Amino acid sequence: MNAIFTLVTLNLLNKPSRWHERRQLIVDGLRALNPDVIALQEVSLPHNNAQWLADVLGGYRVYTSPKTGVLAEHEAVATLSRLPVKAWRTLDLMHQRRVAQFVRLQVADQEVALVNGHFMFHVYDHVKRSLQVQRVINYVRLQAGALPIIACGDFNATPEMRTIQIMKQVFASAHELKHGREPEYTCPTPLVYSLDKLRKSASRVGNFFLTQTTEPWRDVLDYIFVAGRIRVHECEVVLDQPAPNDATLYPSDHVGLFAQLEIGVA
Repeated sequence: MNAIFTLVTLNLLNKPSRWHERRQLIVDGLRALNPDVIALQEVSLPHNNAQWLADVLGGYRVYTSPKTGVLAEHEAVATLSRLPVKAWRTLDLMHQRRVAQFVRLQVADQEVALVNGHFMFHVYDHVKRSLQVQRVINYVRLQAGALPIIACGDFNATPEMRTIQIMKQVFASAHELKHGREPEYTCPTPLVYSLDKLRKSASRVGNFFLTQTTEPWRDVLDYIFVAGRIRVHECEVVLDQPAPNDATLYPSDHVGLFAQLEIGVA
């Protein structure tokens, strides 16, 4: 028997600036979407805003995987699930203290493996990030066996980069399956926050070295990938609108992605 469930992935932006304003936009957006599973990156520790979101939304259990080493007390990825979790583990990605989270979910009478990751940041197509995704692929193949697999999160890599091309050798992009292309962009939104002038200046400098232009950069960094017996019914950009009374306030500097997935399709 096939089983349908819904998933949202979102990078929360681990900066205290405007969090108390942004968080209500996130709550309202997630309430409207009502997903079964929420995969979050840049969760702020030690207060754990993933747990705060779960408490406000109600009905979710939180599984938190902190970064390694000195960053373990400051940032994490987390999965919020209303579905039974059979097992979960943290995978050390070895570079920049990054981690991915492996979760086995029970969806009706089906099981599915979920990977929620936040991969190495570098403006270029860095080989270490490619090694991180290959490490995830190898780990999931070992742990998931014949289970259908979903891999989502902030890959910090644009679609043409080697990181994403390696993923697409094993997985299919849910958004690409539904729309024939990736979104126009997933980062950054027009969110304005403290020290924004400094941030924009640094962005322009980095963008000039990368593209030889000072035009504001934006591109796709966030994905939902699927492999195995999964059919994608929906995959849409979400959490991408400003506050009704403030055009500078967005839920995060990343948009979210929402997918409705059917498990068990031959």
